[in-house]
Amino acid sequence: MATVFADRHDPETPTMEGATGSGSVSVGGKVAVPDAETATAEPKKPNPAVAKGAALAKGLIAPVLGVLAFLALWGVLAPQVDTSLGALPGPVEVAEQGVALYDEWVAGKEAEAQFYADQNARNTAAIAAGNPAGVRDFTYAGAPTFLDQIFTSLKTVALGFILATLVAVPIGLAAGLSPLFNAAINPLIQIMKPVSPLAWLPIVTMVISAMITNADPLLPKAFVISALVVMLCSLWPTLINTAVGTASIDKDLLAVGRVLKLGTFAKLTKLVLPASLPYIFTGMRLSLGVGWMVLIAAEMLAQNPGLGKFVWDEFQNGSSQSLARIMFAVVVIGFIGFGLDRIMMALQALVSKNRTI
Repeated sequence: MATVFADRHDPETPTMEGATGSGSVSVGGKVAVPDAETATAEPKKPNPAVAKGAALAKGLIAPVLGVLAFLALWGVLAPQVDTSLGALPGPVEVAEQGVALYDEWVAGKEAEAQFYADQNARNTAAIAAGNPAGVRDFTYAGAPTFLDQIFTSLKTVALGFILATLVAVPIGLAAGLSPLFNAAINPLIQIMKPVSPLAWLPIVTMVISAMITNADPLLPKAFVISALVVMLCSLWPTLINTAVGTASIDKDLLAVGRVLKLGTFAKLTKLVLPASLPYIFTGMRLSLGVGWMVLIAAEMLAQNPGLGKFVWDEFQNGSSQSLARIMFAVVVIGFIGFGLDRIMMALQALVSKNRTI
């Protein structure tokens, strides 16, 4: 077995200093030990400026370059594609229609403000003339603009997502805590989960139309229909992830709860919910994404107000600008979906700060 000598060497065997002068190399098969300075030297730390530049390149420069490459490829290939409405619009044409849609929204708001100003002037004149019966309060009935459709879709998906969460989380908690209950509802979940929103839409429409018969309901009928379709199609990821997270809680933790004689509510709030919170938020993020996709399809099919109806109306319009407007709406839909996901991530981080388990 080879032996390393640290404290002696053969005087007849010369040694050579290393190229750096910080250690020695043996000649004739023996090994010399580096000097104390080299043995105790710390590894060289990376340059902070270099590390910061690398992080910046990875987090900002690379995505920007990817987007620019995509836009360049789009701009080159788009004119080569001919459709019934002309050549496929490039990024510049789509951006121009985005500006035009914003100008339409500004013009619509000015027209609405002018409408109410004229109405107030007429009512004031009628009261001054001693004719209170001539006072009329009408609601502006102008066509909704693109931004109005965005707000409508956001309100609809928010209501559907809230309803889905209120239904899915309690059922998921019960399924995770009770294997018997989980076995009972599992077949129903597996059957209902793959059902398309296009199949739910006529059922929900008929049920809501039969239930809401008031001429002036609290919520518009089309709004309720779209929100319920979103709920029925988006609750499953939250339900399943909540059940999985609850079932994976450490059994010793639940045993501690039994030893401390915690009640059902205390066990849920102190043990179950904090431990399963990451799973719940993962399911909620998935549900929100599914709900946003489902909403656009439901609005297109049912012609309910929102971005889906805007896309369908532009498709039916068939003007030279329709295709560019549709593509701009698609880009906006994607950005909104991305933004909703970031909001859920931020909310999860905020709630998880005070987790005790």
